[in-house]
Amino acid sequence: MKFNSKRILLLPGLPSLGLGAIVAAVATIASCSANPNSSTTNQPVVSSSPTQSIPMSKQMPQGMSQGNMMNHSMGMDLGPADANYDLRFIDGMMLHHQGAVVMAQEAQRKSSRTEIKKLAAEIITAQEKEIASMKTWRTNWYASAATTPMGYSSSMGHMMPMSQDQMNSMMMSGDLGAADNQFDLRFVNAMIPHHEGALVMAKDALAKSQRPEIKVLAQAILASQQVEIDQMKSWRKSWYNQ
Repeated sequence: MKFNSKRILLLPGLPSLGLGAIVAAVATIASCSANPNSSTTNQPVVSSSPTQSIPMSKQMPQGMSQGNMMNHSMGMDLGPADANYDLRFIDGMMLHHQGAVVMAQEAQRKSSRTEIKKLAAEIITAQEKEIASMKTWRTNWYASAATTPMGYSSSMGHMMPMSQDQMNSMMMSGDLGAADNQFDLRFVNAMIPHHEGALVMAKDALAKSQRPEIKVLAQAILASQQVEIDQMKSWRKSWYNQ
């Protein structure tokens, strides 16, 4: 199985399944309920230039806060290195890939920057290819497994099916808002921690999986995702002085 080490993209938690930090990160990306006509006087702001400040609500995808987005990757738990570890890794990472694809498709529609559109196209191509590979592995290695994605309950000490809410949270995707001049800021503020979550899962897989295919994928994720995180941080600094 050949992987593109330069473009593999891949992050939400399962309180009952041991991936609690991702749920906190996502909060299922619920729609903002703030009144658009209300004053923003009391909203926290971050300076984006010597003459401009951007309200925090404009920086983050709807339903996310800066704090939980940055802390989402802490405490991810795919369970022990047992016979079903790779099943849980595959199920978690496939959902995670799907979330990246959703956000990338939105970026293709709404961003006006060539750099973002190019990155989004690469995300879609790479993630859909990886999803197809992992589906094949799942079928070949776990033919008798239920079709419902599986997670791990650290409190109960065993594997169990994910609920729909938990699957939605694992995707870590949501409404990135209008195609305004802050869209790209919200996109990178969502995709950076999404990548960081993938790094956590990849490191876990390197430590626990015994399958060469999983290890190769995990190594490729670690090699590519950090490069993209650094690139997006550079764009954020250049475009928004953050």
